[in-house]
Amino acid sequence: MNSKLIAPSILAADFANLQRDIDMVNQSEADWFHIDIMDGVFVPNISFGMPVLKAISKHAHKTIDVHLMIVDPDRYIKTFAELGSNILTVHYESCTHLHRTLQAIKAEGMKAGVAINPHTNVALLEDTITDIDLVCIMSVNPGFGGQQFIENTYNKITQLKALIDRKGASTQIEIDGGVTNKNAKALVDAGADVLVAGSYVFKSDNPKDTIAHLKSLVNS
Repeated sequence: MNSKLIAPSILAADFANLQRDIDMVNQSEADWFHIDIMDGVFVPNISFGMPVLKAISKHAHKTIDVHLMIVDPDRYIKTFAELGSNILTVHYESCTHLHRTLQAIKAEGMKAGVAINPHTNVALLEDTITDIDLVCIMSVNPGFGGQQFIENTYNKITQLKALIDRKGASTQIEIDGGVTNKNAKALVDAGADVLVAGSYVFKSDNPKDTIAHLKSLVNS
């Protein structure tokens, strides 16, 4: 059985002490860095851009999982590869030619991810699932941290897992939004492979211990 992964979301880190928080993740039991790039168009919020990702990449010693919440992501695929992204996730809702986008991501040596919003049906991925390395199910509406978890996420995980199995794909399932110790075990039991945790980790009294606890919960 493959180990389930924890990916702290840097959007919830202390931007005034970013290197400190990057070092904490490096030293913790976390598996990936999850980095949200927002443009203020696809989502209402604006997060950090290329210079900050470049700085993070210089210090991060683990997989860099970049989640693009932007319009027309194709323009930046090569740039994000050059900035150190290992996994590049684009939103289904922002890609007119999703298959072409996935091929372009892989051509740059990255794993290709697709994120789907809470209202997007997993069945829409049927024709591309074998080309997708990671599906990120948004368990909150994208754009802001600290939102309440959407319970229908469990149904979507079950549907997506069935699709992956039926198609013989090796796609990982990632959950992004509202992950805590209260739902982490149930999410992996439903079929999730990677849990993104932002506010729950970085706003805790001891983020490193919180990560370790999540990691033990999902692999127990």
